[in-house]
Amino acid sequence: MSEKTDVWQGTLALMVLKTLETMGPQHGYGIARRIEQTSGGRLLVNYGTLYPALLKLEQEGAIAAEWGVSENNRKAKFYRLTRAGRKQLAKEEQDWERATTVLARFLAPEEGGS
Repeated sequence: MSEKTDVWQGTLALMVLKTLETMGPQHGYGIARRIEQTSGGRLLVNYGTLYPALLKLEQEGAIAAEWGVSENNRKAKFYRLTRAGRKQLAKEEQDWERATTVLARFLAPEEGGS
């Protein structure tokens, strides 16, 4: 059984934005559970990291928040993706794709000996 690892540096905002795009408005606990579920249980979301990230995304205008009632009848802050957040998500997806393509070149066996 593999151990859970913390979310990688620089990827939390991307995962939050993608989760909100996919799932619609969610509270922090729901976002964390979805990230962990999507990772197949391989990632562990630290709440001490998640909530500052949510606050930063809200201050940047990428997400908006409003108070509501959760499934278990508790007051919770629900976050939703904004138009600016959709643009940021598209840019971060492109940046991540470029970065993984470059990294894959370093990890792949050398071809052609050049």
